[in-house]
Amino acid sequence: MRLALFEPEIAGNVGAVLRLGACLGAAVDLIEPMGFAWDDRRVRRTAMDYIDHVMVTRHAGFDAFRATVGAQRLILFTTRSRQSSYDFRFRADDILLFGKESAGVPAAVADACDARVRIPMQPHVRSMNLATTAALALGEALRQTATLPG
Repeated sequence: MRLALFEPEIAGNVGAVLRLGACLGAAVDLIEPMGFAWDDRRVRRTAMDYIDHVMVTRHAGFDAFRATVGAQRLILFTTRSRQSSYDFRFRADDILLFGKESAGVPAAVADACDARVRIPMQPHVRSMNLATTAALALGEALRQTATLPG
């Protein structure tokens, strides 16, 4: 299972997702450009020493990312889907994709995904924090595929 962040904008969110990946055994793909310098101290402060326990791959853009992941299924988490992530059948080798905090992903990226799902939430709110969404998504995907660590 992998987590992919499309053009993330907030260093603290990336740090939290790196820590999540380390704790749950998921590699993290960062699709550039990012909204901050990679050496931003906020990434390391949030990820703490967990950053040394997660495989991180940076990609020059979405096309470069797609070229390296091959035929693995790409599952987009988006508020624009009606398919609940809790009713979706994940596979152990899926890549869970999350869009940038301010705008999600462009239509061309969404169209390149194999599936689009959403985490159910109250209708009067816009979206959850990126790291929170990634945690809920990865937890459910690992639970379904019986690949939770420990």
